[in-house]
Amino acid sequence: MTTAPWRDPALPTAARVDDLLSRMTLEEKTAQLYGVWVGAATDGDGVAPHQHDMTADHAADYDELITRGLGQLTRSFGTAPVDPAVGVRALALAQRRIAAAGRFGIPAVAHEECLAGFTAWRATAYPVPLAWGAAFDPPLVEEMGRAIGRDLRAVGVHQGLAPVLDVVRDPRWGRVEETIGEDPYLVGTVGTAYVRGLESAGVVATLKHFAGYASSAGARNLAPVRAGTREFADVTLPPFEMALREGGARSVMAAYTERDGVPASADPELLTRLLREEWGFTGTVVADYFGIGFLQTLHRVAGTPAEAAHLALAAGIDVELPTVKYYGEALVTAVRAGELPEELVDRAAHRVLRQKCELGLLDEDWQPPSPESVDLDPAANRALARRLAEESVVLLDNPDGLLPLAPDTRIAVVGPRAADALAMLGCYSFPSHVLTHHPEVDLGIEIPTVLEALRTELPDAKVTFTEGCGVTDPDPSGFTEAIARAAEADVCVAVLGDRAGLFGRGTSGEGCDVADLSLPGVQGELLDALVATGVPVVLVLLTGRPYALGRWHGRLGAVVQAFFPGEEGGPAVAGVLSGRVNPSGRLPVSVPRMPGGQPWTYLQPPLGLAGEVSNLDPTPLYPFGHGRSYTEFVWEDFSGPDAEIGTDGSYDLSVTVRNTGERAGAEVVQLYLHDPVASVTRPDVRLIGYQRLELAAGEKARVTFRFHADLSAFTDRAERRVVEPGDLELRLGVSSGQVREVARVRLTGPVREVGARRRLRCEADVLRN
Repeated sequence: MTTAPWRDPALPTAARVDDLLSRMTLEEKTAQLYGVWVGAATDGDGVAPHQHDMTADHAADYDELITRGLGQLTRSFGTAPVDPAVGVRALALAQRRIAAAGRFGIPAVAHEECLAGFTAWRATAYPVPLAWGAAFDPPLVEEMGRAIGRDLRAVGVHQGLAPVLDVVRDPRWGRVEETIGEDPYLVGTVGTAYVRGLESAGVVATLKHFAGYASSAGARNLAPVRAGTREFADVTLPPFEMALREGGARSVMAAYTERDGVPASADPELLTRLLREEWGFTGTVVADYFGIGFLQTLHRVAGTPAEAAHLALAAGIDVELPTVKYYGEALVTAVRAGELPEELVDRAAHRVLRQKCELGLLDEDWQPPSPESVDLDPAANRALARRLAEESVVLLDNPDGLLPLAPDTRIAVVGPRAADALAMLGCYSFPSHVLTHHPEVDLGIEIPTVLEALRTELPDAKVTFTEGCGVTDPDPSGFTEAIARAAEADVCVAVLGDRAGLFGRGTSGEGCDVADLSLPGVQGELLDALVATGVPVVLVLLTGRPYALGRWHGRLGAVVQAFFPGEEGGPAVAGVLSGRVNPSGRLPVSVPRMPGGQPWTYLQPPLGLAGEVSNLDPTPLYPFGHGRSYTEFVWEDFSGPDAEIGTDGSYDLSVTVRNTGERAGAEVVQLYLHDPVASVTRPDVRLIGYQRLELAAGEKARVTFRFHADLSAFTDRAERRVVEPGDLELRLGVSSGQVREVARVRLTGPVREVGARRRLRCEADVLRN
């Protein structure tokens, strides 16, 4: 029997796809451009915006539909609780049905969410991305990405809808927990590490949300984006570029939002010229869920489904997710009527089939995986989740050394987050994302609470507990008991924070935006009451965003911040309180002093800083990059002489860091750029490099940063990315607000325009003595 060329793995991918496309009907080609979401809820409690609107009137005949083939299967594991072993068998059966139904026997790409672990029942719930940023440890994040990818691939999933590379611009936005932080360099380096891990396991990483989603006006989800051209180019886009160029991501998800009147899903300048022609991207662009339909229903730039499909295809969206509506019959009819060129269908189908070819889905011997056993939360995963959680906890303040707690002390644990397992999880964890709709189903994984973990950590301590109040419940009646428990103790541990949810069903998460940065509900009043007892209070925050803490500054014994630290977050936080864990997290977002009046982020030009022209002081209480330790570090032997280099030159600066304390710890050396004079206003400082150093007691290490002039590039008035001659300051610090050493460098020569080949990161070498 002769094998068709498209089945021949010895042929180049492009040749195989060309041959296959030439054999397909229009209906078969369009079938590769959409997914099907079996079991999607049609009521008002969905997991995607307007899910009930976009699915209520859609009842495609699945058996008939798959005779044409199918591009994607949507969330076989992530739609409802399914035992992993049953899920593997069900997905394999679905793939065999799809392959058997169509003329070409091609299975679908199965995709799932994996923002903080595989969003499936009984799968490991890792810390949220904001916690990844707090760890400042890309190698560890890459290791986590690899573990998540292995789990996905083992059960037959090909594509993961992560990471989120949006840069925080306003911390009131509900999806701050899903981001890595407020600095594009941190987001880019950590996000790229996750991409490398996921892709190394053979899973297609999907960058989202491209682009500008986090810059929505007023921090409202899906609101128009107000970012200007230079902010968009210099803050929003660099993490995506880095993750594509250095991480090898093979998919991009178009954002819901619009910028200056043009929705991202209908923007060929963004999705084709920039992404493909300038950056050289060759993978697939997928729609965010129902994003193509929103061109008609929300953006109102299309009058019919066919017009919406045309806009999206022409812009560069290859795949409609999560289910077929616009790229199905409406698209076929428009092509047949001559309203839409078939070449657009062919272009998208070629990209989809090329990716399927790379995944082995066009090979004649393809078979779905059938593992003998399925464990999505093995001990190795939990250990990895614990390490990342421990590294991500930030000790914001410990002025009198109250922490670590004495092992035999009397502790009053108070607060609505202390004894709730869900306090550890973000909105895209399976328990918070899906199980809230299935209250009869257990969590599926073990999630120790802070209360449980603290009792384990300090078995000789006398620990009492009361909630005091709910997360959002305005009832203060529990204050009386909370005050009584605190008054009986040597120290009060107040565990406060967020409840993750979706579309207003939580205080943090997608569609859970806030008017200001006050603690939710009456938690702030509870904290006031606890402080008023005179008993030292340790504030522990389990949140998805930073909250304003100036009201209690100088009145607390210690402040510990954890950003939804995952299933092992309870032991991680308790380990910091007990002293078993030496805190090493650093803030990926600034903590404001007051609930209002703060800047969006630390990336402020001069007029965004405190000054005489306004009575509002936006200076944060704790700056980006801040974090304390239980040991002390001394910086010495700084080498950063004044120098002149060309606008294409490089410069090295070094410092030795010594742990002078009595226990091991980690210091994060941060390199910031200050550009005193430029042709457009620039942030006063911005991160361009960092290095996490783990040092034993008495150990020292010398870190050398390899600065290149490319790292000073920005977008000028003519919208060119340039390196300008002039003076620069390279500032080494322990945070954006605390500088230890400064190197002064003068760039000489002409203005130099840089492009896609410019250096994106500042490499660092570490020499240990």
